[in-house]
Amino acid sequence: MSEFSLQTPVAFLIFNRPDTTERVFNAIAQARPTKLLVIADGPRANRAGEAERCAQARAVIERVDWECEVLTNFADSNMGCKMRVATGIDWVFEQVEEAIILEDDCLPEPSFFRFCQEMLERYRDHPRIGMVTGGNLQFGQQRGEASYYFSRYSHIWGWATWRRSWQLYQREIPQWPAFRDQGWLNQLFEKQGERDYWAASFQLVHEGKLDTWDCSWTFATLTHGLLQVVPNMNLISNIGFGPEATHTHVVGIHADMPTRPILFPLKHPDFILANAEADRYISNDQIAPSFLRRQWRRTKRILRLK
Repeated sequence: MSEFSLQTPVAFLIFNRPDTTERVFNAIAQARPTKLLVIADGPRANRAGEAERCAQARAVIERVDWECEVLTNFADSNMGCKMRVATGIDWVFEQVEEAIILEDDCLPEPSFFRFCQEMLERYRDHPRIGMVTGGNLQFGQQRGEASYYFSRYSHIWGWATWRRSWQLYQREIPQWPAFRDQGWLNQLFEKQGERDYWAASFQLVHEGKLDTWDCSWTFATLTHGLLQVVPNMNLISNIGFGPEATHTHVVGIHADMPTRPILFPLKHPDFILANAEADRYISNDQIAPSFLRRQWRRTKRILRLK
């Protein structure tokens, strides 16, 4: 097998956690991308010591010791999760046509980079494919016989996309009222619980009451009928769960998930269709879990903490 060379630009989003930033940076350094784009949010004025932690996280980037063009987009003051990530990715795609995107708590398995690069190349001009993810939340369940499958859910713990897809992104989702009033949630989702979940999430984003960027990305991919490429094994471990996290405060079953390498050459699916069984599992496990599922996850969490 020829030696892999990472030519795809890598975008790295950081904030105030130098410890996780260093671990993810070390994984990026092993892949040795030729271009690294770093987005950093600024410190909050009312958080003691945060300016120092932000500076320490930014200092990690100074350790680039391979041939690499490093571009930075650092905020002087805090913009918040929604604005900082969204405007940061806007900036990335002003510079490049496609990119692999990692946040400071998404630790990639080494084969993640080659997987993303090959998928970005293969589906670069395919209008139905919106993104590639490295995260697999199927807990070891194989979906099909290929190396990967397709899903209509967008999972952003280590992912990649093209400028052509990101151009569909609108932070405040202005089309949400029309989408809601025309009953499209009923067309897309069978479970009332899932309809309620997305309706509440999209409404809060539209009203500016939810400080997150990824619901707007989900809205863009759903409303344009885009699929994501999902590896049949997990390539990303989220190491950021805990009290210092922005959103993932509770250490649940998706924290620090084990990874294993994907094998090359990749085996490609015969058809470009969403895997209904895999998407049903995501719906039942994460978006609108039953009472029994919620109790099972609570028990797993308690046992994990012991």
